[in-house]
Amino acid sequence: MNELLNLGSAALKAAATDSRAKAYLLTNPLLYRVVWKAAQRYVAGDTLAQALVKVRETQAGGMKSSLEYIGENAGSEKEAALATREFQHICGHIGAEGLHTTVSLDLSHIGLNQSAELCLNNLLAICRQAERYGIEVNLSAEGTGQTDKIISLYQEAAKLTGVLAVTLQAYLYRTRDDFDELKNLPGRIRIVKGAYATAPGLSMARGEALNDAYLDYIAELLETQHKCSIATHDYQLQQEAKNLVNFYRPLTTHYEFESLYGICQQQLLDLHEEGYSTKLYYVYGQEWYLYLCNRLAEYPMNLFRALADICETETA
Repeated sequence: MNELLNLGSAALKAAATDSRAKAYLLTNPLLYRVVWKAAQRYVAGDTLAQALVKVRETQAGGMKSSLEYIGENAGSEKEAALATREFQHICGHIGAEGLHTTVSLDLSHIGLNQSAELCLNNLLAICRQAERYGIEVNLSAEGTGQTDKIISLYQEAAKLTGVLAVTLQAYLYRTRDDFDELKNLPGRIRIVKGAYATAPGLSMARGEALNDAYLDYIAELLETQHKCSIATHDYQLQQEAKNLVNFYRPLTTHYEFESLYGICQQQLLDLHEEGYSTKLYYVYGQEWYLYLCNRLAEYPMNLFRALADICETETA
C-alpha cells in the first residue's frame, strides 16, 4: 500500500508541474467547472470577495488567517504587475477592515522568472502597502529550482522592509544551512515539511528522520524566541511541537500553528480551543491547478475524496 501511495504522490507532483495540463484546464470551461468541484475543498474562492467572507468567519472564531492570491510562474512583466496590484489590493482590504490576516505569495507570481530586479521592485511595492497596516508578508516555498533565488531575494529585501517572513522546507538537505543563515534575520520563519517533487539526493523521504529534522528547527526557533510558524497537518508532529511550546513557555510568544484551509481543520480548532496561537491559510483565484495537485499528492487517497466531491455536486 505504501508503495502505491508513493507512486501516486510522485505522479501527482509531476502533474502539478505540467504547464500544458494547466493551460488546457484553464481554457476548457467544462473541465474547469468539473475539477473546480474538487478544488473548492482547498480553495476559498475565485475572487478576493469570496475569500474575505471566510477570513471574516475565521476571525470571528478567534483565529488568525493568511491569504494568498494563488498563482505561480508569471509569464510576462504585465502578468507580474497585475499580480502585484492584486496583492496590494489584498493589503488594503485587510488594513481597512482591521483583519488579523497576513499575506503569502510566490515570488515567481510577481516576476522572479523575468528578473530579480523586477521581482524585488514588485515585492517592495507590496511591502510598502503592507507596512501601512503592519501586515506580515510571507514568501512561500517553491520548487528547488527557485530556492537559491528566493533565499537571496529575501535576504536583500529584508534589509529594506521589516514585514517579510520566509518559508523553509524541512525535507531539503540544504535547509540546515539556509536555516542557520536566515535565523539571524528578524523575519518569521515558517517551517513546512515540503511537498514539491525533487531530483534524487536533494530531499528526505517522509518518515522519522524528516520528523526529527522538522522538530529540531521548531525547537531552535522557540528556544531563541524567534518568530515561527509551525505549518504541518501531521497530528503527531503537532503534538510534539505542542510539547515544545509548553516546555519553552513563557519565553516563547512568537509562534503559531498553521494549517491549510480544507485539511485537518479540526486539529487546528482543537489547538485553538486549548489556547494555542493558530492560523488558517487561505488561497483564492483561478490558477489553483498546481495547488490542488500538491494537496492531493500529500495524501493520494484524497483522490477518492476529490472524485466524491465532483460526483456529489454533479449528481445533486
